[in-house]
Amino acid sequence: MSSKKSMLLAATTFLSLALFAQQPARLIIRGDDMGFSHSGNLALIKAFKQGIERSVEVIVPSPWFPEAVKMLEANPGIDVGIHLTLSSEWENIKWRPVSICPSLTDSDGYFQPMIWPNKNYPGRSLSENKWTITDIEKEFRAQIELAIRKIPRISHISTHMNCAGITPEVSALAKRLAEEYNIDIDLRELGVTYVGFDGPHKTLVEKKKSFISMLNKLEAGKTYLFLEHPGLNDAELQAIYHIGYEDVAADRQGVTDLWTDPSIMTLIKSRKIELISYRDLKK
Repeated sequence: MSSKKSMLLAATTFLSLALFAQQPARLIIRGDDMGFSHSGNLALIKAFKQGIERSVEVIVPSPWFPEAVKMLEANPGIDVGIHLTLSSEWENIKWRPVSICPSLTDSDGYFQPMIWPNKNYPGRSLSENKWTITDIEKEFRAQIELAIRKIPRISHISTHMNCAGITPEVSALAKRLAEEYNIDIDLRELGVTYVGFDGPHKTLVEKKKSFISMLNKLEAGKTYLFLEHPGLNDAELQAIYHIGYEDVAADRQGVTDLWTDPSIMTLIKSRKIELISYRDLKK
């Protein structure tokens, strides 16, 4: 290679790196589990209208899905994903499939509590029972079609408790269905990095400190996803728990408080972090 070509290549590479460094870090704040409770629905809407949340994930078979539909109709700016679900983990509240899929349910007709083996629920995970891929495809399709019919702007899918990861076959099925229904926004293919709290996050003080630490480590030119579960510390959510996770109401209220904290919004602005949604990745 001639010295002239080498110099040109070096200059082009330097310019590309300089332009990349000027691009802001982009961050998707995603709120999960819309529909599982009235408290969760209220908190998810609040975290969008008054805070930093940009995408929400809706559990179609959940008991408060009809309310979620109405709330999302009233807030058209929220990006919405289908949170494909094959489990019903909470005590005191349960949900059933929206299709007829007997291999996915327990003796009462509800989804199993867990996807993966759990010492607190022995024998009551989907992976420990004899499910069929036919039933999973039937249920995934039913959830997708109901969601699209009720919320036409659905942009993507995600999975509750990583249910599509139960086998490579199920993972491939979820990918195929996303493509078929034109709701395939694959974060891995788009180079999006998952991030979480950078440290302890049990209390609100810990959440805020660890969230700030995470924000300060985001790199210019890269795109990230942070997901959590907003809620309200009220009587309804205090009655919802599963063994091993009993402080649901207080924990999820902390997420709501964090995502609506003015100082957090100020920090994001000062660091020039661009808040985006899944659908922005298509632009």
